[in-house]
Amino acid sequence: MLKGFAITPPVVGRISIGRVVERNGMRLPEKDDQFTLTSQVQNRDGWLLHPLDETLRQQAGGKLRSLPVRLLFNDPSLNLRADFNLFDRTNGRPVCVGNGESCRRSGQDGIETLPCPGPEGCRFAEGQCKPYARFNVRIGDEDEIGTFVLRTTSFNTIRTLAARLQYFQAASGGLLACLPLELKLRGKSTTQSHRTPIFYVDLVVRSGMTMEQAITEARRLDGERQQAGFDQAALDEAARQGFANGAFEDLEEDVPAVVEEFFPPSSDAVGTPAPAPPRPLRLAGRLNDKVAQLGDA
Repeated sequence: MLKGFAITPPVVGRISIGRVVERNGMRLPEKDDQFTLTSQVQNRDGWLLHPLDETLRQQAGGKLRSLPVRLLFNDPSLNLRADFNLFDRTNGRPVCVGNGESCRRSGQDGIETLPCPGPEGCRFAEGQCKPYARFNVRIGDEDEIGTFVLRTTSFNTIRTLAARLQYFQAASGGLLACLPLELKLRGKSTTQSHRTPIFYVDLVVRSGMTMEQAITEARRLDGERQQAGFDQAALDEAARQGFANGAFEDLEEDVPAVVEEFFPPSSDAVGTPAPAPPRPLRLAGRLNDKVAQLGDA
């Protein structure tokens, strides 16, 4: 196996909640109020739709605000990987990935492991680091291992999915990969959003089923898999080793599209740093400055 190259779940499509549009000569992300399933191929007009998008949209009778899914792994942290990410917007390459305790940072001497104070306390990132997560799910039964990936920088989505995964794993006795689940788009308003709705992704039991029915279905499917020789524990361990094989999860060829959609350019982007804001002066410092001004008068 190639070292330094993260082995991630096979991806057959993307789950997006918006698109990138051109405005005033710049390509900028634009949010939407529905899911869109795309392939991994894009042209000048954007990502090409996956055939399942039309199928599910017809079943929904319009906007696609829920998706029937199953998970690939029993371990929540393998299905959802969330960390703090800093990208170099001048070349699209990952610079630093951390979890609030430690980080892996790319430098002249290679990849270094350093303490991670988080985005708010990191002077290196200068405010350009933010949460970034990838969530892999199965949609449809054509490919037992192939997944659709939802990428997000929404704290509401990351926190909600993390909680749901932990709770479903506990309630089902560890049968997370066998539960019939559903991605649901929810809206909320906050003072920060100026009372306009913002959308985030939730994970719930499949529509029309209770938790008890979903667990019963999970136990039935788990029994069939064990009888057939399906080794879920070995699959989880293989994924765990694959993720640990590389310093950064995203492929270099995929990162520019990720940066374009989730880390739009700004005047203080990495590579063109903005001057640091002045620190507030203490009382003694302000008095000294005032004395100096009077002396110059």
